Amino acid sequence: MMVTNTSRNEKVLTHREKRMTTTTGPRTDRLARILEEGYGRAEGAWHGPDLKVALADVSTDLAFWRPSPERHNIAEIALHHAYFVRSVRGRLSGAGAGAPLEPFVLEGDEWFPVSDESRLTWHRIRDVVDTEQRRLAAVVVDAGADRAEAFDLVLGITCHAVYHAGQVQLIKRLRS
Repeated sequence: MMVTNTSRNEKVLTHREKRMTTTTGPRTDRLARILEEGYGRAEGAWHGPDLKVALADVSTDLAFWRPSPERHNIAEIALHHAYFVRSVRGRLSGAGAGAPLEPFVLEGDEWFPVSDESRLTWHRIRDVVDTEQRRLAAVVVDAGADRAEAFDLVLGITCHAVYHAGQVQLIKRLRS
């Protein structure tokens, strides 16, 4: 809701609207800002916990807890997201056209079954997610990809992060 200050006829934004406002700058600044909305915005995201915040208070026990046998746990969701962040980074940086990306932390693609810390610790999984996000952020700043493709990829991975942040929050609620 926008309120008008009648004494000066100025539009005054409410607190919520200020948080929802996006400052625009050069193209790479906007892409970086979009990326932050899904993972790691210092001020917090207007929509609630981003993926970094959602993962921050997850205990090891909760990370590997499954809501039901056929469902993914938080650790698997985190690795799945990190894998796709890496894929987006590869597409934006042109990896595969001469210089392939380094191998992912686990063999396979998309979903990685982890039932306990025997393959990776929860601390290591969180570190993988954070490292992949930082690497992607660095590539976005130097994005040499086509403008439309870069925008589509950054927007897509941000939506992916927000979606999985919601899943993590739901799993936390189910466990409590």
